[in-house]
Amino acid sequence: MKLPRPLDLILLAAVLAATSCSRPKPPAPPPPKVTVAPPRMMTVTNWDGYPGHLEAIESVELRARVSGYLESIHFVDGAEVKTGDLLFVIDPKPYQADLDRAQAQRRQAATHLELTQNDLKRAEELRGTKAISDEELDSRSNAAREAEAALAAAQAAEAAVKLNLDYTRITAPIGGKIGRRLVTLGNLVQGGSSPTVLATLVSQDPIYCYFDVEEATLARYRAYQAAAGAGDRPGAVRCEVALANENGFPHPGRLDFFDNQVNPQTATIRLRAVFDNADRTLVPGMFANLRVMAGPPQETMLIPAVAIGSDQGYKYVYLVTRDNLIENRPITAGGAYGDWRAVLKGLSVEDRVVVNGLMTVMMLRPGAKVEAQTVPAVPAPEPAGEATARPPVGH
Repeated sequence: MKLPRPLDLILLAAVLAATSCSRPKPPAPPPPKVTVAPPRMMTVTNWDGYPGHLEAIESVELRARVSGYLESIHFVDGAEVKTGDLLFVIDPKPYQADLDRAQAQRRQAATHLELTQNDLKRAEELRGTKAISDEELDSRSNAAREAEAALAAAQAAEAAVKLNLDYTRITAPIGGKIGRRLVTLGNLVQGGSSPTVLATLVSQDPIYCYFDVEEATLARYRAYQAAAGAGDRPGAVRCEVALANENGFPHPGRLDFFDNQVNPQTATIRLRAVFDNADRTLVPGMFANLRVMAGPPQETMLIPAVAIGSDQGYKYVYLVTRDNLIENRPITAGGAYGDWRAVLKGLSVEDRVVVNGLMTVMMLRPGAKVEAQTVPAVPAPEPAGEATARPPVGH
């Protein structure tokens, strides 16, 4: 076998080199596409959220004030009653008999008083003729006064017996919703020092919601009231409440009461809000979510919450510069407003924040080039003044 000469090898290498240099290089991949949006300035209202407990403004345990057998019931369990409606009747016959006897004793005492007064009048007429002694006059005078006292005692006894007779008819002291009957017909109910509970009655409209706040928060609410020109009047602060199965906060109300002392064990103070309840949606005893206006509406910078990343507690966003380069920018985030988040520090309205394509951007190095597409005009997160800010962690 004939070996190639050195000159042939050199020529072959030159031909191969020329052939490889003539091949075209593959085109560079296009920059990734991302969607950007500028921060939006909005007038929003900040709210503080709390768990609350609903309670009736008025609550009554209906108890028997006299003893006797339950004769009749005049309501349907769970019905709404008005003030003065008849609810229960205890057998009145024994008390009616007591009243008849007391009235007879009162009439007897009145007759006796009339007799003693006539005797005294005649004795006074005879005194001038010396036909009656002073001792007899004094005796008749004392008898008249005793008769007056006896009549007063009989009248008081009659009033007491009549009051007991009235107590056999139990009426509603307040308007509201009555619970179930706790005693059925024919049972003996007790009055006196251990009265029998017959039913419960609670008012419905309006209704209270109680909740606890930190003492520092109380100072902030008072400062807000002072700024609104309401002094220390709780009603200047708006509140809203929602039940567990409700969207949003459909029940508006107002702060109604500050307690008079802080609980030293929890460093909290109890507050109360009052709400209209014409539709009876709010039921005493329920737990509810309550929010309190934390201050007047204010201008706030908002960005979509999905644009914010977190790294060991620090918040950041990705920006696209004017040269379409990626930049990582730390920010200070504020409260959440639906799908939006407030930015307190770190951005301006001219910045372009990446809102779509974040997974792609996270794979790039800062300074990498991208193709940015600006989204159309961003709709408001909620009507102005109605956005909700969740309290900061630890609030």
